Amino acid sequence: MKKVRNGRGLVGVLALLGVVAYAMPVAVMTPALPVVQAELGGSAAGVAWSVTGIVLSASVATPVIGRLGDLFGARRVLLWVLPLGLAGQVVTVLAPTLTILLAGRALAGVGSGVFPLAYTLIRAHARERAASGIGVMSSMLAVGGALAWVLAGPVIDGPGWRWLVAVPAVLLLVGTLLALGLPETEGGAGKRIDWWGAVLFAAWLGSGLTALTQGVSWGWTSPGVLGLAVTAVVVCGVWLRVEARVEEPLMDPAMLKIRGVWTANLGSILAGFCLMAAGVLMPLLVQLPVRDGFGFGGSATDTALVALPSSLAMTAAGFTAGLLARRVGARTVLATGGLLTAAAYAVLLVAHTEMWHLMAANAVRGVGLGLAYAAVAALVVTAVPFAQTGVATGVNTLLRTVGAGLGTQITAVIIAGHDGARQGFLLAFAVCAVLAVGVVAAALLAPRRARAREHAPLRETLPEHT
Repeated sequence: MKKVRNGRGLVGVLALLGVVAYAMPVAVMTPALPVVQAELGGSAAGVAWSVTGIVLSASVATPVIGRLGDLFGARRVLLWVLPLGLAGQVVTVLAPTLTILLAGRALAGVGSGVFPLAYTLIRAHARERAASGIGVMSSMLAVGGALAWVLAGPVIDGPGWRWLVAVPAVLLLVGTLLALGLPETEGGAGKRIDWWGAVLFAAWLGSGLTALTQGVSWGWTSPGVLGLAVTAVVVCGVWLRVEARVEEPLMDPAMLKIRGVWTANLGSILAGFCLMAAGVLMPLLVQLPVRDGFGFGGSATDTALVALPSSLAMTAAGFTAGLLARRVGARTVLATGGLLTAAAYAVLLVAHTEMWHLMAANAVRGVGLGLAYAAVAALVVTAVPFAQTGVATGVNTLLRTVGAGLGTQITAVIIAGHDGARQGFLLAFAVCAVLAVGVVAAALLAPRRARAREHAPLRETLPEHT
């Protein structure tokens, strides 16, 4: 296999992998849920787990895979991750029952590990393109979502939903062959895997995210949600004690205290909220029956048209964010992204009665979130030693997912609490605008310049960042 020898080629291969290993597989199932339920049976809530399951799996896998890349080399771990993700997609395509489909989706979530491994490879082998490469990778979630929605209608109505899932699987096979030519990174010789840390981390995170994602359907005060929430808190406490005492922890708690890291993580949670809140608000508003001059009574196609400007704008912003970060700093890029996102939601508070109002605001919101997503990744990468790049970016990616889950659930609660009336949408827009201002605050709290020493242990570099 021909080696990838330049930064542009490296970023190109990794960007392809980001789209086909995780971004598209997550997005393709959402428009296909009704036809999957019709073919395989089960309840609507059960079929919805084909989306929830892959997100939960990815949330647990991402930081763990990032840490394994730090220990054993990013390329080596990537070449294990890609076949596992591909296997999950193949199982999904061929699944004869809903249970097997859900198992395939959970396995496909392992493909999310591409992202922290990509950041490590870019930092190691594309230094001259590191800022732009990080921006490109951050935009791949939007690219994958946009591609999935563009393909969804014709493919589902034509050859069927299984072919829709097969598209990223075929492309991932090609990407896996291309990945054989990627360069390796140096692992941590003699390092051991903190298996107890990994098990405890998966236990508390899985419990907490399941409680979060099922709160609306099960009821926030139901025994299941409360039990999972209590389990998450207790096990998280045990995990923190274990990680603080282990010589080589899966995730050093000291890392989370670095100013460049915790501010970026806060920005990630808030940006994730603002991203997915619109994923609830826009379809509901577009398809809401017209009542007192509110709602559009639109179709699924109208919903896709309204969402398209955001995806395109987010993609374009991700591609340019690296250049902007190099010139003005990631901190400024993050603040700008927060301001644009806040402005978009503020505009929706007063202009939401025409379809073009939604499309214009979505375009501005897409630019803002594209800049913010790229900036938080850049802040994390520059704040930690090279040996912690994978796990640090994995945690940051995870927290975007947590924020997205909060955005989906809280927005749904707000709308339901107002019976789909205008006041509920206005309150949700206002909440998002305020949280986007919080992204600006996180940017202002971030350090102007991070000074991570490339190969020093994290606990030795901590004083430089606080």
